[in-house]
Amino acid sequence: MNDTPRLRSAYPSSPRPGHAKDRRNDEATGVSSPSVPLPAQSKPEQDPQAPLIPLTLMDAPSQRLYVASFYLGLILWRVWDFYGLASDETDSFQLFMKWVVIDGVVLYGLPGLKIPWLQWSSATMTILFALHTIFDYVLMFRVPIPLEAWLIAFARLFYDRELTVSERRVRPASVLHNSSLILGKQIIHILPEGSAMLNPNQTAYCINAFTTSVNLPIQINQTTPILIELLRIDLDTSFNETLTIHSKEIEKLKKQAEKQLVNRAPTSPRYLQYSVKKTGLYRLLKVVDESKLEVQRRLSDTLVVRCPSAYMRSVPKTKCIGDLSNFYLQVDATPPIRIKYSKLVNNQERGDTVLTIPTKSPLSPLARQRTSGALISRDSVADVDISWARSQSTTIPVNESFSSSGSWQYSIDEVQDGIGNLIDYANYRFLGSHRRHGTTELPLEQEFSVYERPKAALEGCSSQHALQVPKGKSVRLPLQISSTGTKNADQGTLRLSYRFTPTADLSLNQEHSKKAMLTNFQVESQAADYGIHEPGLYTLQTVESAFCAGEVLEPSSCLLSNPPEPEVSIESQNIPDKCAGNPIGLLVDLDLTGTPPFRLSYVIRHHGGSVTPKVLESDLLHTQLELRPSRSGHYTYEFLDISDAIYREPRSLRSQDMILEQDVKPPASARFLDAYPTPKTCIGEPVAIGVLFSGEAPWRLDYELIHYGRRQKHNIKGIENSIYQLTTDSLSNGGEYSLALTAVTDKTGCKVPLEQETKIEVALQRPKASFGVIEGRRSILALEDKKVKLPLRLQGETPWTIKYRNLDDAEAGIKESFSRNSNDEIEVGQAGTYELVQMNDSTCPGIVDAASNKFKVGWIPRPKVLVSESSTIEFLQGKYVKKEICEGDEDAVEVSFTGTRPFHLEYGHWVKSEGAAQSSATKKITTGIDLATVRMETAEAGIHQYKIFKVSDSSYNHDPRNFSPVLVEQRVHARPSAAFLEGGKTYKYCKEEEAGGENVPIALKGLPPFYLEVEVRHHASSNNPELITIPNIETHRYDLHVSHRLLSLGTHAVLIRKVRDAHGCQQQVNQEAPRIQVNVAEVPSISALEAQTDYCIGERISYMLAGAPPFNVFYTFDGQERKASAPTTNFRRLAEKPGEFTITAVTDQRSVDCKAHTQITKVIHEMPSVRVSKGRTATVDIHEGGEAEILFEFGGTPPFEFTYTRSSNPPKGKRPQILDTKSDVSYEYTKTILASDEGIYEVVAIKDRFCSFSTQKLHGRSGQKLLT
Repeated sequence: MNDTPRLRSAYPSSPRPGHAKDRRNDEATGVSSPSVPLPAQSKPEQDPQAPLIPLTLMDAPSQRLYVASFYLGLILWRVWDFYGLASDETDSFQLFMKWVVIDGVVLYGLPGLKIPWLQWSSATMTILFALHTIFDYVLMFRVPIPLEAWLIAFARLFYDRELTVSERRVRPASVLHNSSLILGKQIIHILPEGSAMLNPNQTAYCINAFTTSVNLPIQINQTTPILIELLRIDLDTSFNETLTIHSKEIEKLKKQAEKQLVNRAPTSPRYLQYSVKKTGLYRLLKVVDESKLEVQRRLSDTLVVRCPSAYMRSVPKTKCIGDLSNFYLQVDATPPIRIKYSKLVNNQERGDTVLTIPTKSPLSPLARQRTSGALISRDSVADVDISWARSQSTTIPVNESFSSSGSWQYSIDEVQDGIGNLIDYANYRFLGSHRRHGTTELPLEQEFSVYERPKAALEGCSSQHALQVPKGKSVRLPLQISSTGTKNADQGTLRLSYRFTPTADLSLNQEHSKKAMLTNFQVESQAADYGIHEPGLYTLQTVESAFCAGEVLEPSSCLLSNPPEPEVSIESQNIPDKCAGNPIGLLVDLDLTGTPPFRLSYVIRHHGGSVTPKVLESDLLHTQLELRPSRSGHYTYEFLDISDAIYREPRSLRSQDMILEQDVKPPASARFLDAYPTPKTCIGEPVAIGVLFSGEAPWRLDYELIHYGRRQKHNIKGIENSIYQLTTDSLSNGGEYSLALTAVTDKTGCKVPLEQETKIEVALQRPKASFGVIEGRRSILALEDKKVKLPLRLQGETPWTIKYRNLDDAEAGIKESFSRNSNDEIEVGQAGTYELVQMNDSTCPGIVDAASNKFKVGWIPRPKVLVSESSTIEFLQGKYVKKEICEGDEDAVEVSFTGTRPFHLEYGHWVKSEGAAQSSATKKITTGIDLATVRMETAEAGIHQYKIFKVSDSSYNHDPRNFSPVLVEQRVHARPSAAFLEGGKTYKYCKEEEAGGENVPIALKGLPPFYLEVEVRHHASSNNPELITIPNIETHRYDLHVSHRLLSLGTHAVLIRKVRDAHGCQQQVNQEAPRIQVNVAEVPSISALEAQTDYCIGERISYMLAGAPPFNVFYTFDGQERKASAPTTNFRRLAEKPGEFTITAVTDQRSVDCKAHTQITKVIHEMPSVRVSKGRTATVDIHEGGEAEILFEFGGTPPFEFTYTRSSNPPKGKRPQILDTKSDVSYEYTKTILASDEGIYEVVAIKDRFCSFSTQKLHGRSGQKLLT
């Protein structure tokens, strides 16, 4: 017979070897194959899918049978080990691991046998292994399996019966689900409801002189209004008025809104742009649609304020280097205000500055984040204070020092008010129009032209070095012009002045006298050319340009003198031969008057011979000319002319007849020891010069002292030593002196003329020292601890030694400074008044100008931060202590500043919490005014410390050496807490023993004494809890005893409601916190699980039994006494029909002969019913704004409470969705309500005085439960 046909889902046939199959087929059919000789074939290759045990040895079914038998053996072995766990107490873990290994080997080794039908995929094997592992765990660890409960639940699917109050079994579903109690529904079709909202996007609006009106958007959705009322509150007077928009104006606004709905859905919201021209707070007050019904409004307040504005208060535009800008920013806006300005120096940007001006009103909602659309009270707008929204005018000074010359420009970039109105002046300047964007024409920029200050001094001339000019000639005043900048720019015409005293009127100290004259003159800065010719003392007084006052530097004085004309006088004598005594030449003494060097022209005439011209150049006022002709004869010497350094044109001597004839022993001699360098001395002091003599003592020395052409001849006799100190008389006049040795005579009486001469420099006047000026003053304000250079004005010969002191620092003493520059500076680092005490130049002691010997140095005040003391904060032990508060309360500290605005404040916040690590945070504050508010952090309990450790302003960065941190401390008390030590525990109370019962321990945290509120709720009456108040708890543990008067039979929940400690901090305890149970019972006793007396059909009447089960419960129902047994402590019966159910007694196993009598009566009431629209389905169509009547008819005991729903009208094939659920009350058997909303109205729950019924599952339960 052929193979049986198989379905697709059948197992595949077992493979068979090909030859065996052919033989069996042949035998089955009885047909023999002809004996055909087959060709020789090679041995076929083995199939890789063939079973490990060839099918020729054992067919597939047999192999599967053996595997199943082996698996069954393993199951039996496994069950044996399971029963052995209880008796032998074998280790469960070892058995579990043993069977996991065995199952793994068997299951994962089975595919290796390649038995047909037992070859599964790896995923299948993994699932089977996981199931075996779970089975092994359940058996070996004896995991209990609720088989009994599973069987009972499975049986209830086929048989569900429950005992009723009549002691008969019924199906609960037949009693619980009675669909005839609620019948009928009504369907209403209506247009959707509309809504309206003012300014839905919270856009900021403002009005100024150019933007005279703004459009407030009123969003309307699915409605056609005919009347709109807006409330406006004036910002200045707080007067409120109502603005009414009537239907005609609304139509115009709607047409404008329709034009904006291009390519948008017709149901999209419309935006009516209502124009207003006054500032104020606007609120949508009322919207009425076509049905004359008020449309739902969404509360949203809109502020229309004056646009923020800022401008520069004009100040003079011309400034000099070192001046302060000293201009003001005037801002008019609603605070808090933010303003940004930038600076441009010589067309180079120097950054921008942002200043923030906070609001001073604590009522302003603009200073905090808005959580709703309302800015003022939702209820009443009368007497509301909106002064915080008014525009305020603020003046901000800006003081910066001009450090370089050129063009300086300050520009206001933007200003923003507290609402969000932003005026971008930078963009307006880019567009080139202020009026275009509604800005004012007030100045937004302040430009300054900063010029360099000129400096003037005399070059190559001073009071010590006179300017010598020939008589009758003029000379250029040697002016040197410079400026304060790095480059000497052309400053145009400069105005200068000098004081002039003629030489004849100079004082003894060669200074100006009272006859000095002041002369003003002008020069060009690039070509300072001004001529002077009168001899005397010239001193520069002032220099100034067209814009700035300048500074006169040293040397500022110049002495102009007219030296005498050159002259010469001659004396001659023969030069004798030392041996014969005959003259061998002529020695001519020349006495020169004038300014060396001299140039003397003469000729030598030899009688009867030639004429030889000669020129004598000499730097001395007395010289000797030795004339020794080389030939004998008669010689005539004639002096022709003379010139000097000043008078360069030769002056003829022919008129003086200076002609010498020749006359003719070795003479005595004398010479200066130190002829170089030139001696220097002070005016009014003598000079000592060493002279070396040769010859035979004693000597007589003749010498002359020459000053400005005046000669004083002197001689000294009886000189015994070869080295003699020649001391002159006091030199009372300043200038250059010449000391000439004219002759010397020794013991032989032979007088020998000399040609020894030296120069003596006598100061023209005493050196003088004074302080210069900085910006026209001898005082300066500088940054503290910065080095300040005080300018000096020194006269005399370099170097100078200056002694000075600080009058305000007596301990510092007198300090000394050395200088090589007449306009040098001394560097100081302390504030005070500095006084010049003494000065010396390289030669002479000098004088200090009493009128300018003091210079005052002061510090720009450093920024300081102050905390004002008040009733809530005081200064104790080096820190400010803020009044203690409770966790979560709001608090703040106001700090004030002194210094230069704006101020930058940085402070740290540390909190030390009990039982937690210390945490910290750093915050920064920048303010443009002298006041700032530091918000106190109270979210975490502990000691909060606020340390202000950095403060800086526009002048100073923070310097920890000059700033003492300000510490503010505040203790934030944790809110107290209370909890049961044994939360969740059930305490047993006995109703019969009034003094019995356990104490409930409560743990309290906080500062005693405590105030505690405890709530006691009966499970059956949670709506009327009992409240226990316990004041003055002095410890952190309290043993609570619940009074029996608060307890009744049953289970009670005791929870902590509120706790307050001695700090006044109060904590509402979370209702989800652990609570304890108090169970009040008798032995034996029965108590109702529910406190209610009235029950409805379908409800279960449940009781809790106390005692030893089983129990016998005796009760009466419908006038009949009955007895029921309760194997457990729960006794429950289903109310199937109305009547009175009373428990009369109960016994338990230990009190069979004694009943615990009781009288617990429950009344079972009939279920209420309701009919909607006479119990039918009615459909009503109404227009928008219309109303429809819905009739409800009730059955039961009034009053009736019913819940009905409004569902959507779905298309066919779809389920309706519940849109709204409402409840109502009727005291009659009928009630009519008016409905204006579209939907399907049907009752889902009904309740009369006693019972309720619901067609929906509420709160996870179904059936007759009252909806409350």
